[in-house]
Amino acid sequence: MADTDVYADFRDAVNMTAGELREWLGTEESKTVGQSSSPGTEPVGHHSGRKIVGILGKKKTELTEADEQHMRKVVGYVHRHTAQRPDGDVADSRWRHSLMNWGHDPLKK
Repeated sequence: MADTDVYADFRDAVNMTAGELREWLGTEESKTVGQSSSPGTEPVGHHSGRKIVGILGKKKTELTEADEQHMRKVVGYVHRHTAQRPDGDVADSRWRHSLMNWGHDPLKK
């Protein structure tokens, strides 16, 4: 079971539903942002998004230590990258697309 603070922080950072994230991960835009471990491999953020969809599909009591570790990673990523918001319209930016791969849409209220 996940630590309550980690769970709450994760739920605050991830503002997309599993369905929204799954749909986003199916787009070309989601696959073209972020770093890959080697050419032709899945970007790190895209892989993270798939893990997040799985975490969102679990009850809190079903979460594993590995899930909790990934939740911490997601919270850290979202906090770091939201602090680096570029100027101007970000609706179609690589910055927003990268955050969306991690389950956070900065334009979502």
